[in-house]
Amino acid sequence: MDSSIDEAVTQDSAEGAGAAGERGALAPVSLSPSRAGDFMQCPLLYRFRVIDRLPEKPSEAATRGTLVHAVLERLFDAPAGERTAPRAKALIPGQWDRLRESRPELTELFADDPEGERLAGWLAEAERLVERWFTLEDPTRLEPAERELFVETELDSGLRLRGIIDRVDVAPTGEVRIVDYKTGKAPRPEYAEGALFQMKFYALVVWRLKGIVPRRLQLVYLGSGDVLTYDPVPADLERVERRLHALWEAIRQATESGDWRPRPTKLCGWCDHRAHCPEFGGTPPPYPLPVTPPGARAG
Repeated sequence: MDSSIDEAVTQDSAEGAGAAGERGALAPVSLSPSRAGDFMQCPLLYRFRVIDRLPEKPSEAATRGTLVHAVLERLFDAPAGERTAPRAKALIPGQWDRLRESRPELTELFADDPEGERLAGWLAEAERLVERWFTLEDPTRLEPAERELFVETELDSGLRLRGIIDRVDVAPTGEVRIVDYKTGKAPRPEYAEGALFQMKFYALVVWRLKGIVPRRLQLVYLGSGDVLTYDPVPADLERVERRLHALWEAIRQATESGDWRPRPTKLCGWCDHRAHCPEFGGTPPPYPLPVTPPGARAG
């Protein structure tokens, strides 16, 4: 999942905003695409991130994604005619400095790189990703209605959905396009539905919030130079809503019971929490929330 660090921090702090447990942990009260994806991937990972809030080491790939997102957002501050590839690449050093100032822990990414060679290669890759964007979209012809837009809505059921949309374009006719930048490669066709889940989530929030079904959902893959589009209809978003309700019910049950099952996959190799995972001989921290005994569940 190619989520920005800033998005994860914003959403984690909001999603764990319910009742406090014994150690000050918070029960989840809302759902974002990233955390929904965590639970579907591995319920125990969701617990570690949302309830236990275990620290995670910053990764080069995720941090580069955050940097590229920041550059593409800031580029639209310039007049249309000045939104060029050289100008965008020139924004990278300043945005990297700004990112390190806001998140000092990122300096450890290149702590073992005294000569700066690895950092130089990392920044060069960010430049390549930014430059590739200009082969996929023409920013001189775009005037986004919103950038890095935080959206939140509460469904009739009481479930709160929230997220951060990279870009919202609105046509003169009022049609809405939701755009998300991905610094990785486009998935194979058989995995495209998983990639579109995040975008349908955003579309559902916009629909429930503003009463408008977005005309187009667009994923821009800078790693491979692909653009994936999808035009949703209300029936699509109603299915997503039902899926999210089922997902939230599973999260609620796990929160109340304290039963968070690990789900081993090949993605475990990239997980920061293997030392706490039973699948790797680890022990999760003591559960910080009250546990409802079986058969005594309220509601």
